[in-house]
Amino acid sequence: MDKLSLLQKRKKQLIDAGKAIRADVNALIDEDSFVEFSCFSFSKSEFYGENAEGEGVVTGFATINDYPFYIVAQNSAVLSGGVSKANCEKIEKCLNQAEKTSTPIIYLLSSLGVQLGEGIGALEGLAKLILKASQMKGTVPQYLVVDGEVYGQISVLAAICDFTYFIDKKSALCANSPLVVSAHDGKNLGKFEVGGVNGLKNTHIACFTVKDVAEIKDSLTAINELLSVPVIDSEEMNDVLTALDTKPTAKNLVALFDKETALELGASFCPEVRTYLARIGGIASACVIFDSENGVELTAGNVRKLKDFAEFACCYGLPYVTFVNTIGIRSDLATNDSLVLKEIGEYVSILDCIDSAKISVVYGKAIGLGYTLFAAKSMGYDYSYAFANAKIALFDSVQGAEIELSDDKKVDHAKLAAKYSDENSDPVNAAQGGYIDNIIQPSFLKRYLTASLQMLLK
Repeated sequence: MDKLSLLQKRKKQLIDAGKAIRADVNALIDEDSFVEFSCFSFSKSEFYGENAEGEGVVTGFATINDYPFYIVAQNSAVLSGGVSKANCEKIEKCLNQAEKTSTPIIYLLSSLGVQLGEGIGALEGLAKLILKASQMKGTVPQYLVVDGEVYGQISVLAAICDFTYFIDKKSALCANSPLVVSAHDGKNLGKFEVGGVNGLKNTHIACFTVKDVAEIKDSLTAINELLSVPVIDSEEMNDVLTALDTKPTAKNLVALFDKETALELGASFCPEVRTYLARIGGIASACVIFDSENGVELTAGNVRKLKDFAEFACCYGLPYVTFVNTIGIRSDLATNDSLVLKEIGEYVSILDCIDSAKISVVYGKAIGLGYTLFAAKSMGYDYSYAFANAKIALFDSVQGAEIELSDDKKVDHAKLAAKYSDENSDPVNAAQGGYIDNIIQPSFLKRYLTASLQMLLK
């Protein structure tokens, strides 16, 4: 057989071994843009007695809506996507190229764990890969698609990446086998109940849930545009949002964002704290909206969500805009005996590291620690705004103050009631001390925000 015919035969074997994963890659990228490397590398599994075509992983680079990306796609058709030392080394090679060229990387993972028979070598490969991905965090955007079942140590990558996508009725992620995890608790749960989005709601891993790989394409493009083109011309900077005058709600605040630019992250967990990447007057921003009619109560979970989001904004130099409606830490035993204070301490450290604009808008309540963390000038906010109907105070009510001061027998309850009445907890008092820059009419909020962001651009 001549060399050209042999090459064609080998290439066909390679493609046949990865038809499914290559179809997913093609659904994600621009047509005919994929350039594969290390495609003919393979090792032999002595345990299975089979060749690992392409080391069980497809790597290369391509464009997605004309933006360049590096791609790592595990091939579950080869040894069940088993992770090996050679598999990890091939992935690491792709990461090195992405880091060298400052190009985003996308992982499509599907693996049932390490290849049996690899021994400690596979663990060394995983350690090197996990460390490399961690070292790249915050410098090169990393996206991960749970493209099937992902079990074992490789699942750690989902916690490292900036954005993790789950595909409805396909994705299952678990640090161990879901059967083992379920059986350990004496239950018989399916893989999606254990490792699906609902089963992992306390892990804060699932940024997005999509119907299929093709749906990921637009999301990737939108995020990449926000990060790579921080400012664009916009005709929406002077929008007047009259709905905010009558209903200053979280839902109506979303209308502040430029049309078709808002991406909500982590909607499946801690929904009372909503985090968005969006443009305001053409300026890419990281925005937090506290969503509660009576004010959000802080817990270890929702503060952790805030901390992770603030860290992302810090790493990529995004302005950080907070729409405040919170009454401080939840008052119950479970929260008191939780990591909430540790999470708050770490959040403050990250907030202090944000070098771009920090803007606070009190649209609801900023009570006690809710004001200190999310609106106080001394916390480093460049501008602090408030709506006229906002409430800024030490306590949420007279009753709260009375409980806090219950041991003080000299408390004059009449004076206390006057001090914490609605009239004396409005934002004018804070503004008089220079702590609130302006009390604004809600419908003109976008104009104020756009002007502030423009002034603070670096």
